[in-house]
Amino acid sequence: MITDPHISSAFDRDLEAVQALIMKMGGMVEAAILDAAQALETRDEELAEQVRRGDAAIDALEERIHAEAARLIALRSPTATDLRTVLTVMKIAAALERCGDYAKNLAKRSLALGQMPTVGDSAGSIRRMAKTVELLLKDALDSYIQRDAHLAAEVRQRDREVDQMYNALFREFLTHMMEDPRNITACMHLHFIAKNIERMGDHSTAIAEQVIYLVTGALPGDPRPKEDLATGPLSAKGGR
Repeated sequence: MITDPHISSAFDRDLEAVQALIMKMGGMVEAAILDAAQALETRDEELAEQVRRGDAAIDALEERIHAEAARLIALRSPTATDLRTVLTVMKIAAALERCGDYAKNLAKRSLALGQMPTVGDSAGSIRRMAKTVELLLKDALDSYIQRDAHLAAEVRQRDREVDQMYNALFREFLTHMMEDPRNITACMHLHFIAKNIERMGDHSTAIAEQVIYLVTGALPGDPRPKEDLATGPLSAKGGR
């Protein structure tokens, strides 16, 4: 089958425009993650509120990306690898939107924690975990732009580090609550923050898996590496 070069070049231009939106959205989400963690550590209510309000722009960008991707499919009728690329873009946008929601939740709980006594160095530990996830997300997005399945596979393996950090924090919060019941409310907030960050790591890994699918044509065949050992009532996922 002969492909019209004019149609092909138009598709490439449209795809580049959508990919530029993806990278813009990724940058906004990365900044939201770091800002939310900083707001928690420094008890900066203004910064936390800025992150909370900024989620609307992230949501709007996801809607724009999905609309542009749908238009691209309707107008260009991509097939094979091109269609796989467009579908991958849509899934990446959805994963970024969820990470933005988790960053917003972190900011909202930071506002509540600002009225409570600090619990050890938990805020510093949360910030370090958030930085680890932000780098994971950055590399996942880089693997997409570079079509680098090896980098994507590395991201997938590194999510285990995030799980280990979450498990350590989970045990730390349990200890603080057992030592002093007055810490229970703050530790519950901190736990849900840590769980939200752990879920950001999962979404970063999901992006990496989509890159592997895009490049190789198949999703990874082995189970995703996980070390989330927390069980019981505190192990529930934080809400949207």
